[in-house]
Amino acid sequence: MAVEVRNNDLKVSISNRQILSIALPISLAILVPQINFVTNNIFLGAWSKRSLGEAGITSVYYLIVAVAGNGFNNALQSLISKSGGEGNTDKIHILVHQSIRIVLKFSLIGILFTWFIAPLILKYFLSPLSYNDEINFLKIRVMGLPFLYLFQLGGAFLVGTFNSRYLMIGFIFQSAVNIFFDFTLIKGRLGFPQLGFNGAAVGSVIAEAVGLIVVMIVIARLKLHQRFKLFTKYRNDKLVSKEVLKISTPLVMQYVISLTTWLAFFILVDGTYNADDKAISNIMRNVFGFAGVFMWAFASTTNAMVSNLVGQHRQHEVITAIKKIMTLSFCAAILMGTILNIFPYTFFSIFGQGDDFIERGIPVLRVVSFAMLIMSIAIVWLNSLTGTGQTKINLAIEIVAIIFYLIYTWLIVKVWKLPLYYAWSNECIYWIIIFCISFICMNKDKWKMNRLY
Repeated sequence: MAVEVRNNDLKVSISNRQILSIALPISLAILVPQINFVTNNIFLGAWSKRSLGEAGITSVYYLIVAVAGNGFNNALQSLISKSGGEGNTDKIHILVHQSIRIVLKFSLIGILFTWFIAPLILKYFLSPLSYNDEINFLKIRVMGLPFLYLFQLGGAFLVGTFNSRYLMIGFIFQSAVNIFFDFTLIKGRLGFPQLGFNGAAVGSVIAEAVGLIVVMIVIARLKLHQRFKLFTKYRNDKLVSKEVLKISTPLVMQYVISLTTWLAFFILVDGTYNADDKAISNIMRNVFGFAGVFMWAFASTTNAMVSNLVGQHRQHEVITAIKKIMTLSFCAAILMGTILNIFPYTFFSIFGQGDDFIERGIPVLRVVSFAMLIMSIAIVWLNSLTGTGQTKINLAIEIVAIIFYLIYTWLIVKVWKLPLYYAWSNECIYWIIIFCISFICMNKDKWKMNRLY
């Protein structure tokens, strides 16, 4: 059952039904783009193993610039939820307008960086054999950044106003378009040109543009633009912009640092392990994305519900809400991990590789599945901090966790030169540290007196 919202009443209650009514539509919405990633790799695997391996680094790089938009997305979602909890829905359109201006500027920076600076940096880390192909791919792929950021803001608006059940519509259209152009452009089917590796990039850009258009249509058809005055005359509001940036900047830095570290991990894998291991690592990235959809959805739900409860001055109920969400997130992780580990051959076989490849991949899958159990708990507590507005603490936690992550990874990969499944155990270290510090911070009363929010 969806959240009932009438007369702009955006105040939530704490119940499993309420939590699931927010989280399940978000899960479906997150699932669809992960299908895009998997589909890209299926088609690229059929094109060549080299392309499948190259897609690992290029995809993680794009995730870095793309996930920066999630910082603004989560900040907007949190601020909208808090305004709803306070009953101040007239502020929502101002928050949306200022966020649009900020993300468009940021997307331009991302494009210029990818075109003119990233090639100079990545030249020292990428294989000379694949450098030109991967840079050309990124230059095409990054052109979808403005569409993606605006699409993410549309999603944040729908979640923040508790219309998350409509979020999946845009993702479904986006996924369908992406699959179609992967099918036609990589190998040149149905009269389309054969673009090979770059075909996946072109298809993804087109899909992101279509996704944005569909979300705009959804908002218009639901008349949410009228209800929240989204089309009122735009004016620059420096105070609100400052508020958005104060919450979002630490989140953007947190996400960029986190994914940059993941890129460093893939670069280490690229320089140490063979082509099979590189391809397996790329598939594990898909596992985290595909199987982790419920955890990310519960994390987003935590952000929205905690913000809303703070807005209602119900801070004393926040820990209760977190524990309920955490339990549901952990159950979802057990379910997804069990399915993957019962049918590992079926999972790996969809990428079009042989039995030896599958045998090498299964131990890595086991380690990643265990890491997801820890992640399902840690990510809820981390996002509860976001919901209280303590995003600077989020950033500090991220930095501490990454220091340990990098030291551990360097020892495993470069010093001890252990097999790939040991390298992927770095995710366990990372999420354990995230959980421990987030849990301690949220169980102190200091966050209840936060004045930044």
